[in-house]
Amino acid sequence: MKIAIYTRVSTDKQTHDSQLNELREYCRRRDWTGITEYADVISGAKFSRTGLDRLMADVRRGKLDVVICFKLDRLGRSLPHLAQIVSELTAHGVSLVCPSQGIDTTSLNPASQLQLNILMAIAEFERSIIQERVTAGLRAARANGVQLGRPSSLVRHEKAVSDLLAQGLGVRAIARTLNIPVASAHKLVNAARGCGRRVGSSRQAAEAIEDRAGAEGFG
Repeated sequence: MKIAIYTRVSTDKQTHDSQLNELREYCRRRDWTGITEYADVISGAKFSRTGLDRLMADVRRGKLDVVICFKLDRLGRSLPHLAQIVSELTAHGVSLVCPSQGIDTTSLNPASQLQLNILMAIAEFERSIIQERVTAGLRAARANGVQLGRPSSLVRHEKAVSDLLAQGLGVRAIARTLNIPVASAHKLVNAARGCGRRVGSSRQAAEAIEDRAGAEGFG
């Protein structure tokens, strides 16, 4: 069985010793060998952690069977992040063990399926909450006049339209000059006159809304 021990401390003034000693002893009691240790010294809220990134890369490569950590908050930086990790471990058939919290999803634990179901339910709940926030944010954006969708290809003509309007040209003359449909020229003229509002792409709007939804999570 291939075991991963993961530890994290928040500052370089702290040490991993207390976590490592307990986790190593736990592995000895269960006769687990083939142990690889991963460690981070960083705030739990930091997005990227080299030790955790390396651990998850080995999970994806099928190099691990069990991930053991002192507490769940050592593993995930927030509830959404923890939910993501749990989902990925489950998808790759990797068990999660947190001795200090009585969490053990290995097949040797009779309650493993129950614990796994609870963790997965939390993960699913968190995903649904984020999706609801994203949907509500997009709905609010539309209500506020934000135009979602791919950026218009007409954007590149905006400056030229403004210049031509300043020269006194009308819509049809602008359309002929720029070789664009009259309807497109109307849109650009309306925007230049302040009758429309240009906005960013839907991807930018959706990403901003999803970032806010994640920041409002339980972490």
